[in-house]
Amino acid sequence: MLAFYRSTVGKKIIMAVTGLIWVGFVILHMAGNLQAFLGAEKLNNYAAMLHGPLEEVVWLQRVLLFTALVLHVMMAYQLTRRAAIARPVGYKTRDPQVSTISSRTMRWGGVFILVFLVFHILHFTTRNIDPAGAAGRFDAAGRFDLYGDVVGSFRIWWVMAIYVTAMIALGFHLWHGAWASIRTLGYAKPSDNPLKRRIAAGLASLVWIGFITVPIAVFLGFIK
Repeated sequence: MLAFYRSTVGKKIIMAVTGLIWVGFVILHMAGNLQAFLGAEKLNNYAAMLHGPLEEVVWLQRVLLFTALVLHVMMAYQLTRRAAIARPVGYKTRDPQVSTISSRTMRWGGVFILVFLVFHILHFTTRNIDPAGAAGRFDAAGRFDLYGDVVGSFRIWWVMAIYVTAMIALGFHLWHGAWASIRTLGYAKPSDNPLKRRIAAGLASLVWIGFITVPIAVFLGFIK
């Protein structure tokens, strides 16, 4: 097991598996967010369920996601360091014909997403960041008014801009990351056209559109 962890292939597999764990969570999280289009009752019921009957499951999920995140970041850093040590002098020119903007921005995009994740948790989970002044606000049923927090927050232009920008970064990260993970695990066969990644591009587009629709719809007044 230790030899597997120390090997480059082992680190790539760990990075792939932990990345796919987060892909699954991101899709579920997106589906939950889209309930904002169904109104305050639906979204607040969803939030109350997560903090009520499913709270133990949610905490297990958080432990799994945190562990996966730590391993994912560690493997990314260690693999980057190995690559730098193996080639201390960079190429004079790099031909981008077999790369995409998503593959070329994976590292800095990942850092940006990590910073955004901290912001997102402080905003909607712990509410240490409260631009809408929603702390302590409850709906008629006595539940925390998540819907009111969502609407109040995304009416603020800079909050909306942060989330939309972060989702663009997430879309690019998924575009290359999902494809690379599947290929690392041996489920994607070599192709004569290495840029033809329709499934990964479709998944990234779906997640990107699914996440940005709520903040944009709120900002434009379609969700009130």
